[in-house]
Amino acid sequence: MAIRVLLSTRLGEKRWTQADLSRATDIRPSTIGDLYNEMVERVNLDHLDLICEALECDVSDILKREENKHPRVKSKNGNPIT
Repeated sequence: MAIRVLLSTRLGEKRWTQADLSRATDIRPSTIGDLYNEMVERVNLDHLDLICEALECDVSDILKREENKHPRVKSKNGNPIT
């Protein structure tokens, strides 16, 4: 996975539960759970904004990009970018 969702870390720092965040943002508990467990391929930007507002943080506190072990993007000549 190249993009990590650090919601579990941020909730732990704030001593909030997933249910606390769901109540504060009106985001469905299952959606919060999927984010918490990093089981998402897409993130709703409005949800991300609500979460950042509720947790008083920036997007970079919730999302982190990690280097891919196997590059997926190719250069102009068709070779993988290294």
